Amino acid sequence: MKDLKYLAAFSIPTVAFLGLYFQGYWVWATPVFAFVCIPVLELIFPVDTENLSKEAVDSQLKKRLFDWLLYLNLPIVFGLVIFGLFTVLNSTLETYEFVGLIFSVGIVLGVNGINVGHELGHRQSTSERFIGKALLLPSFYMHFYIEHNYGHHLHAATPEDPATARYNQSVYSFWLTSTVRQYFSAWRIQKKLLENNNQPFFSVKNDMLWYTIFQLSYLLVVFFLFSMTGLVFALASGVVGFVLLETVNYIEHYGLLRLKTKSGRYERVREMHSWNSNHVIGRIVLYELTRHSDHHYKSSKKYQILDCHDESPQMPYGYPTSMVLAMFPPLWFKVMNKRVPREMVLN
Repeated sequence: MKDLKYLAAFSIPTVAFLGLYFQGYWVWATPVFAFVCIPVLELIFPVDTENLSKEAVDSQLKKRLFDWLLYLNLPIVFGLVIFGLFTVLNSTLETYEFVGLIFSVGIVLGVNGINVGHELGHRQSTSERFIGKALLLPSFYMHFYIEHNYGHHLHAATPEDPATARYNQSVYSFWLTSTVRQYFSAWRIQKKLLENNNQPFFSVKNDMLWYTIFQLSYLLVVFFLFSMTGLVFALASGVVGFVLLETVNYIEHYGLLRLKTKSGRYERVREMHSWNSNHVIGRIVLYELTRHSDHHYKSSKKYQILDCHDESPQMPYGYPTSMVLAMFPPLWFKVMNKRVPREMVLN
């Protein structure tokens, strides 16, 4: 039964479904649940720093349940997007309802779409990576697969990394810098990959080109089937989804900097270069994303066996609560700046 705790990750899409079904003020149930109820629960439930034994790790890796809990997000995410499109097309919605549904579906795209796509994007199986990329599509963030795997994990906690927030940088500034820099970084990486394989720009190996085609095709299909109203809904929901991701990126490495060795190169990524959180509710809802230090230490590790490291800088709250805190920069700086090791500050 303990393995079924990750079913709680489906609580957000369940609340979003209720909002789509009942409409009215229910459309705002998802934002309230995600950024009020979950943070409150994080403060109530204890912090769990326990790591699995070697025997338990071997046992967890043999259970396909943990993989299927990820795969199930594919029909859930696309099902809710389609349900949302039919709802905004066929229902007479007030403006507050339309906006509320955008945020509800957008939160699902961020939590159960991009977050799960990130986990599957690190897998070795082609089919799992395919599912991961598909989950990135409704948020128009398929380039994240290339930049994250070939860029972020190489440059994390350095000025060269678009997804590492600088010390005293606000989350609002970060949304712009990270979004733009990651996109162009993905193109640079793709160009280099093509050159290394002696492939031209217009090649079937140009994944960035394919991602552009897939995402534009998605929007065209939405426009033809659900008119301009559906297109606005799809676009806005996708933006909410990737802004949610960028907010997570903001808190994951805020202010941290890898030091340079005598050779002038950065030290290898270690447990101290990512913010860790052991708050139980956030861990479960986000498929252990909050044990981010161990993920960077060994990115191939599956979410159910990620460890807590004593050397990792610890967040005072869980990731969902920290995301809310980040919305108020003066408060965020007051809480977090004193926790950033002086020798590691990234200005």
